[in-house]
Amino acid sequence: MKKVERINIIMRYINNRAHFTISEIMREFNISRSTAIRDIREIEAMGMPLVAEVGRDGGYFVMNNSVLPTVRFTDNEIKALFIAFMATKNQQLPYLKSRQSLAEKLLGLISENQQETIVLLNQILLFEGTNPNNPDLLDLSDLPHPMLEKLIQVLLLDRYLLITIKEEKVIRSYPIYLLHLYREKSLWLIEGFDLKEEKKQIFNVDNLTNVQSYPTINRLSKKKMVEKLSKQEEVINLVLELGPKAIAQFKKYHPLKVSLSYTNPYQATAILKTFIDVHNPEELNEMTSWLLFLGGDIKVKEMPEEVLASLQERLRIFCP
Repeated sequence: MKKVERINIIMRYINNRAHFTISEIMREFNISRSTAIRDIREIEAMGMPLVAEVGRDGGYFVMNNSVLPTVRFTDNEIKALFIAFMATKNQQLPYLKSRQSLAEKLLGLISENQQETIVLLNQILLFEGTNPNNPDLLDLSDLPHPMLEKLIQVLLLDRYLLITIKEEKVIRSYPIYLLHLYREKSLWLIEGFDLKEEKKQIFNVDNLTNVQSYPTINRLSKKKMVEKLSKQEEVINLVLELGPKAIAQFKKYHPLKVSLSYTNPYQATAILKTFIDVHNPEELNEMTSWLLFLGGDIKVKEMPEEVLASLQERLRIFCP
C-alpha cells in the first residue's frame, strides 16, 4: 500500500474511534512502530486535532469540538475545477444531480472575484457538444442512460453480474464478470468476460434493461478467467505513429477495439497498436477504409501484407 493511501485510511480509522494507540495502528496496518509514529505526526501536521495521553497505556484521541482547517483553493485550482465541470456538460455522465449540487457548493466557497472569473470563463470557453450560437442550448441530452447509475451501484458491490440486453427486439441475459465500464464515441460500454461463452464481450449500456448480481455457485474464479483471456489474446499486427492531423481524424471516428497511446504531454503524437483479422474480408475492408480516413499524417511501423495490398488496390481504383 502506498504511503498516501495508507495515511488516508489511517485518518478514517482514527476518525471512527474515540481512542487509539500506536500498537493498534501497527497491528491494523502491519507497519513498524517508527512508521506508525511518522504517519501519526504527518496526520497531526495536516490539521487533525490529536491529543496524546501520557502513561504506560497512553494513546491518542481526537479533540472534541475541534474543526479541521478550512480548505482553501488557489486561483488556478479554482479554474481547473470549474473548467473540468464545464468540459463535462453534455457528456451524459452519471450522478448529474450530484455534479450540479457540488458545483453550487464550490461556488459558495470562493470569493466574489473568483466567481466573476468563473462566469467569464463560462462565457469564453466552448467545448464539444456546445452550440456556439447559443451556449446555453444543449445540443445533446445531458441526462445519462437511466440504468447507468444502477449499474455502477451494483458493480461497486459485486463485479459478477447478470445483465439483460435488448438486441433487435430480442431480450437476452448474459452472466459476466465486469472488466471495465468506459465511454467511447459518446457511448457507455461494458467490457466483460462472458462466464457462459468464456470469452471477452462488449455490450452497449443503451441496450441494458436490467442488472443484478450473479449467483455465487455459478461463478468462474478470477484466476481461471485470466488464464482463458491470456490464451485468447490477439497478437498485435498493426502499429502506426500518428501526427496531430491523424489524431484529429482518429478522434472523429475510430473502431471500438482501437486505442491510442500518446507519446508527448501535449497529445500531438501517438502510437496506435491493434490486431486486424486479415482472414475476415469484412474487417479487412472496414479497416482499409478507416486507415485511408486517417490521412497522410501517419508513419507505418508494422502492417500485415494483406492490409498493405488492400490499401494499394483501393488507391489504384481512385488513382488509376
